[in-house]
Amino acid sequence: MTIDPSVPPTAPDRTSSAPSAPVDDLSILRTVEGWLAQGQVAAIATVIATWGSSPRPVGSKLAVDATGAMIGSVSGGCVEGAVVEEALRALEDGEPRLLTFGVPDERAWEVGLACGGTVRIYVAPMGPGHGASRRRLLSALLASADAKRPAALVTDLATGQQTLVDAERQQGETALPEAIRAQVLDTLAQDRSALLTDEDTGGEWFAQVWNPPLRLILVGAVHIAQALTPMARLAGYDVTVVDPRAAFASAARFPAGDGVTLVREWPDDAVAALAPDRRTAVVTLTHDAKLDEPGLRAALESDAFFIGALGSRKTHQRRLERMADFGPTALERIHGPVGLDIGALTPAEIAVSILAQVTLALRGAKAQRACQGH
Repeated sequence: MTIDPSVPPTAPDRTSSAPSAPVDDLSILRTVEGWLAQGQVAAIATVIATWGSSPRPVGSKLAVDATGAMIGSVSGGCVEGAVVEEALRALEDGEPRLLTFGVPDERAWEVGLACGGTVRIYVAPMGPGHGASRRRLLSALLASADAKRPAALVTDLATGQQTLVDAERQQGETALPEAIRAQVLDTLAQDRSALLTDEDTGGEWFAQVWNPPLRLILVGAVHIAQALTPMARLAGYDVTVVDPRAAFASAARFPAGDGVTLVREWPDDAVAALAPDRRTAVVTLTHDAKLDEPGLRAALESDAFFIGALGSRKTHQRRLERMADFGPTALERIHGPVGLDIGALTPAEIAVSILAQVTLALRGAKAQRACQGH
């Protein structure tokens, strides 16, 4: 089923109030699993593609139970009401929905967008009477997430059948065409959920990627780390702060409730043991060569996607001279002085500049603006 209105429909009374702030998509799935465990039914709406301006990215979710209660968001509010209505209908007839909503430029400001756009949303019913295999796949997906194993949940948009894919195997309701499986593995490597097309048949699959959290290893439990840690957590990173100095790496400075791991070991041993991979950034912050450089050396021997070091240009140049045994190509991996040049002065501003540079390294600059001519 496809809906393609020229303007978004008005939300019904039960959802007329503004939706709550977006929550983590895995938390939404855990909520749905809890509903199903209680014998309830639920429908999950997922953004599978966007064009132009969209307030919610691909992969965003909204879950609805039989009473119309909802968690999550697929549009920031502008089409939620219609999606809830379709989700309730899906629970009644057991059929998935493929919805398309368009917001014209002249109405964009009314729903909080800079310009017009289009969003495609897939709605899948789950629970008693809607196929036990979907619930088993949901449990398998959450188990992979708990074990921090990369996986992608792939939905055949023509049939609604789902398959869970990781680097070693696939399980689910159907075997994927080899060309689609190759594309799925590519989306896992790129960490980007995507709408996939089989060029031979024209069939469409949506692959939602569930990779382990990104990691940020900070060498130095200094004031900048205190500011950077909560920012990085909000951006989706698991943060580890390494510092052998107990006075710095203390629970008073980094409370356990903040979700940060403190490692009071020398940086070379600690960073090596943490084994940075392609989803890990390492940043040294101490201004002390005895601590920073062992951490940098361990990071250079890893697959970390970002390595940064705090310090002036002169300090960084002397650092590179002392680490010349790595060779110029390897040393070019170190961003120093770390942080984008935004004129930062305070610890919080410096933290913003560092996280911005890490994000740029991870995501890359946008090739073009979402809306041409705006």
